[in-house]
This record gives sequence, C-alpha cells and structure tokens, in this order.
Amino acid sequence: MAHLSSRHITSVFRQGEGSVVRRRTWGVTAVFAVLTSVVPVATAQAAPHRPEPLPLERLFDNRAISDDARPGDADFDGSGGSLSARDLTAAGWTPGRSLAVDGARLTWPRTEAGEADNVRADGQSVRVRGRGDALAFLVAGTGGEASGTGTVRYGDGSKGTYRLTAPDWRSGPLATKSVALPHVNTPGGQLAEKARLYVVTVPVARGREVASVTLPKDPGAPDLHVFSLSVRQPAKGWTGSWSASTAGYTAVGPWADRTVRLVVHTSTGGPRVRIRLDNTFASAPVRIGSATVAVQVSGAGARGEPVPLSFRGAAGTQIPAGAQAFSDPLDFDVPADTNLLVSFHLPETVTTAPVHSQAIQRSYVSGPGDHAADGSPAAYTSTISTWPLLTGVDVGGGPGSVVLLGDSITDGVKSTQDANHRWPNILATRLLQQDTVPQFGVLNQGISANRVVADRYPGDGVSTDTGGVSALHRLDRDVFAQTSARTVVVFEGVNDVRWGTKADQVTAGLREIAERARARGLRVVAATIAPCEGESLCTAAADAERVAVNSYIRWGGDFDAVLDFDAVLRDPGHPSRILPAYDSGDHLHPGDAGLAAIAESVDLQKLVP
Repeated sequence: MAHLSSRHITSVFRQGEGSVVRRRTWGVTAVFAVLTSVVPVATAQAAPHRPEPLPLERLFDNRAISDDARPGDADFDGSGGSLSARDLTAAGWTPGRSLAVDGARLTWPRTEAGEADNVRADGQSVRVRGRGDALAFLVAGTGGEASGTGTVRYGDGSKGTYRLTAPDWRSGPLATKSVALPHVNTPGGQLAEKARLYVVTVPVARGREVASVTLPKDPGAPDLHVFSLSVRQPAKGWTGSWSASTAGYTAVGPWADRTVRLVVHTSTGGPRVRIRLDNTFASAPVRIGSATVAVQVSGAGARGEPVPLSFRGAAGTQIPAGAQAFSDPLDFDVPADTNLLVSFHLPETVTTAPVHSQAIQRSYVSGPGDHAADGSPAAYTSTISTWPLLTGVDVGGGPGSVVLLGDSITDGVKSTQDANHRWPNILATRLLQQDTVPQFGVLNQGISANRVVADRYPGDGVSTDTGGVSALHRLDRDVFAQTSARTVVVFEGVNDVRWGTKADQVTAGLREIAERARARGLRVVAATIAPCEGESLCTAAADAERVAVNSYIRWGGDFDAVLDFDAVLRDPGHPSRILPAYDSGDHLHPGDAGLAAIAESVDLQKLVP
C-alpha cells in the first residue's frame, strides 16, 4: 500500500508491555492513527500486572511551555526548545481551556508556564472513560515524527490496539495541524519559527465503554508527547442537515461591530437545532457576541423573530484558533428543504476568517450593531458570496447523514445562484420524497478546485487560494467528525489529473480514503470522474489518466458501491466530452440540467449502510 499522506492506514496486530531507553533523533514524516484489533482478555490465566490507570495530568513528566522572559524553565525537545506561553494565550489556548476540535472536546493543561504540562508516551496507563466513536489525542512529536502502538481497554474486559503517530512540532505538516504558533522559545532567545500542535483521532469499538488507554511505548528515537486525551462522544439524537467545508483562510470585511446573516439550505428537518462554528486555520480567537436562527422569507428577511442561540448557557462565545463551537440544543422546528438564516454578531474587528468560498448563495452583512435578533432585513446593507465561520447545522432526531466529499461539481459551481440546484440539494429532495430507504441528511463537503492528493490552500496563513487542503488531509474534519455520518460518497480526481497527477497516485489516494473510512465504520461509495474535453487543462493526456482512474473505481473492488457519473454525463458519440445538454458552457462543470441528471442517477439503496 503506497504511503501518500499524513493519515495513511496500516494494519498492526501487536502489543507491547516492556520498556525501552529514550533516545532522540531528527526526522520528518506524517500522522496516522487506526484501531486495528479488538480481542477479549483471556480469563483462564492470571493477567500480567498492569499499573493502575491514572488521570493524564498526574502522569505529566515534561515541560513544554515557557514564559518568554524565562525560556529555560521548560525543555520540550531535549534541546531547550519550548512553546511560548504568550503565543498560546494569543491563540486562546489558555490553561484549563476546553477546546473542541474535530468533534472532540479536549482540555488544554491547567498548569502554568514552566510546570509539567505533558507526558512523553512510554506505556503509561491513562484513566479515560466514555463511549464514542474515537479517541482524540492532542499531541506533538519532538526530534521528528514519533509513533507507536498502544492499547484501549474496555469496561467489558475486551481490548484493542491502535497505532498513533504525531508529527514533529517544528517540521510537521501545516495542512493537518490544529494550531500553529509563531515562535519557538530557546535558551538563546526566541525564534520566529512556527510551532505546531496536532489533534489525532483513533477509532474505537462503537458501543463499548472505554475504561483506560495504554499509551505507546517509548519509540526509542523521537518522543511522542500527549497534552490531552478524551473519548469523542457520539452526536446522539442529531442528524446533520447542512454543512460546508472550510476552503481557506482569507481577508474579509473588515467587520467591526457587524452582524453576518448567512443563508443556508436544509436537507432534512427536525424539532431541534444547533449550529457549528469553526475557526479552522486561524491564528487568533474570534468572538461571537450573539447568534440566532430563523426561517428565511426572502433576502435577509426572517419569518417572525429570529430565535436566540446560546453557547454553554451564554449568549456568545470565544472560539480559540483552530477550534470549533457548537451552540446549545434549541427547540426550533426546522423545516426540511428550506432556507434558514443563521445570524451572528461580531463585536470585535475581524479582518480575516476561515471561509467556504463558493457558496453559490447570497448572504448578508449589517451596518453597525448587533442585529442578529432583527426579523427585518433593513439593517443588512451589503451582501457576500461566501460562508465564513459557519460549517454545520444539525437537527434533532433523524437517521443520520450521507457525506458528499467532492470538488467544484459537488460544490455547485456553475449552478444557478440562490436556487439550490447543486446535485446534493436535489439528492436530498429525492430522499425526502421516498420511504424505501432512510431519509438521510445530506452534507455537502465539496470544495471548488479541491484535489485528492495535493493541497491547494497550504493549510496555514492568509491566502487568496480557497481550494482547500487535499481530500486526504481534510478527511478527519470533513467526514469522520461530521454529525451522525453513516456513508461517504467520494467524487474527486478531475483536478488532480488536470494538473498532472498520475492515475496511480489518485487511485492510491482513493484507496486510502476507502480504507480509513471503513476503519471508522462508514459505508464508502465512489463516483467516477466526469469527462471534460474542451476545457484548457483537460488534454488528451489528462483524459487518459481520468479513464484509468475510472477503470479502477469501477473494477478495483475497494468500495462498497460505485456511482457512474461519467456514464451519466458523457456524450455517447464523444465520450471524452460532457453531453452538450448537460454542459454549463465551460466543458468542465455541468449546468443545472447536468447536476440534476447526476442526482437523479443515484441508486438510493447504495447509500444505505
């Protein structure tokens, strides 16, 4: 199996109970983590002695954070390097702060600068309780990438092994980091060099209560540091109704004391609602003063008075850099297949924000003041065509969600603006109008210009490129962490071959997506790549690679089902081109008729886990 990305999966069937001597060397590779086996504990013979599990903070044996004035108080990497307490505070990562990342809730160490704040993994037994779909580790490697195999023990006596790899804190990939800090403290002074921290998730046996986790043994070269660990709780009682992927981090506004009113279209409905705001790729916190939800009448006008949302009981919240915030459950009748208005007040100046760039929908920004509760559109004096910060709307009840991982065709580029003619919208309507299969929510995770195996947006800093990080690098955030995901449909690859990626690289990436998704218990459906001859980058060479990828998708056997969108869209008399009736005019993107044809072609049974 080719190693393509920082999330590559492997099979590991081993356990380790001994100890090794710690050594440090430098090196660079990437992150992967997977639960590989679940086996019962033998009862016919005495179990080997294991230390009593302790809370992680009682095992802290390393100091990673220093005051800028006293860098010698910490030695994260064995060479005197450390994280800046001032940088962490500026990012919103303050002592004891609860951080929600990729659907998991972790606690940043409560200790002050210069005190022990992390554990170097060496087989320690950690007390961790809860039922969920994954363990979440807040980690970093020092001296290079650090990895090892650990054990999850369940309350019923069974156990499983996992492999955990943490990228290096100074050289690991920015595309998968949770936060990057601008400095590294050293005994010789502060360096203007980015330090990275990562959240890595590991699947666990669904339905079983985790009792403890044994960390990997000392890898013997780089050190694997763990700052926090938790069980990612399932989103019980919720179905994802709408979503959008963070495509990049761009200049906005600037907005100071303004209210943003975003128009989003539901798939399924329900009697309760919550929203998700993500500060992905950011270097600083963002403050939400208040937020509301309403049904749209037209434009920025609401049906009745918008209903206030809360965040842990408060009207607003501050979202740290790289983290997310869910609103509290709200009794609110969310109609299916309907436009909602999600409004939030930004009391402080916001000049940059994570955005979904191709909303294909007009949204609104107010003049000065908090206008989140206004039913009238009068205060909303300007429009935007992006979705900043908002990444999800969930509804109460329902059977779960289908996640559509794609590029600009899934994003709806070239469909009619404000009309909800994206193929995911039409698929959602089809699901609502039948009762043969569950009426799943449909979550659109398309990003225009996105690729399977290469990042367009570099994963850090302000950029005009909003093509997102690769499908491989965003898989954890945009699929596994999505609310009540049951099935993922992968429809990507045309941008890879258009920009010169070979078919074997694309197929290896798609294979990795299938393997990682299946390890998470998801059904995996792949769609063939549509033709695009006539577009400037769709050369004969690119088309040959596209055909080879499609052959793999149809016959490779790595997916639970296949949707042949190539066959739906192609001109039978000229198979390398889109049928003229389906062509938007640029020969790459289907228009409204082509997008409808895609959605109508989906065998709904193939979506059922």
